Amino acid sequence: MTNAALITGASAGLGTEFARYHASKGGDVIITARRKEALDTLKNELEEKYGITAHVIAHDLGQIGGGKALYEAVKAIGAPVEILINNAGFGGHGKFVERELDADLSMIQLNVTELVTLTHLVAKDMVEQGGGKILNVGSTAGFAPGPNQATYFATKAFVNSFSQALNEELRGKGVTSTVLAPGYVETEFAKTANLEGTTMVKAGGANAADVAKFGYDAMMRGELISINERLLSFLMNWIIPLVPRRTALGIIARSQTKPA
Repeated sequence: MTNAALITGASAGLGTEFARYHASKGGDVIITARRKEALDTLKNELEEKYGITAHVIAHDLGQIGGGKALYEAVKAIGAPVEILINNAGFGGHGKFVERELDADLSMIQLNVTELVTLTHLVAKDMVEQGGGKILNVGSTAGFAPGPNQATYFATKAFVNSFSQALNEELRGKGVTSTVLAPGYVETEFAKTANLEGTTMVKAGGANAADVAKFGYDAMMRGELISINERLLSFLMNWIIPLVPRRTALGIIARSQTKPA
């Protein structure tokens, strides 16, 4: 395989677009998600259109031990991973105490625990190989607490912090870590997270292909944080930190609320 990229959550949305963009540059892909049929369709598309090699691993990364099992499946393919794109993740609407606890624990398992596991294993290989690129898909949600999506916002705050620390630790060894922190993107995310009808979703979101390209290019440059919209970047870095905390919480809560 040539310039192989391992992309999680590749069956739809940003994951599919990352695979398309990488393949368009002549890179091979290892695409993984739970839905094998969607992955097979993407594999056929990429191989036919770009002449690259695409390997499919149908796998539930969110299960306990999912990261280690995925890593072992990738190693069995026998191709060094030069790019890791941790895209798999999900959110969930509702007040924390009214949500099913198991749903939020599963969210933490996928968004945090298995991301850390997979990154640890792949990054060690990258260091031994002499270089590599990591892109962790975070969110602007990682810049503030998120009433009505409390656990999801917290997981993305972890991804934000974790990615930046990794960059500092590893860049001297030829490995960089970038966090892509977009606002709302038009994907299956809103439906899966039961966010349809919220103020945020009704306002519309960014195009998945555009966001994937933006984040991928930032990863290749070795940037720390990539926010796809200038206004969002300004708000997250210069306004939200200065606004009184209760005011910020109220604004975010309203954006995540459905009309009565």
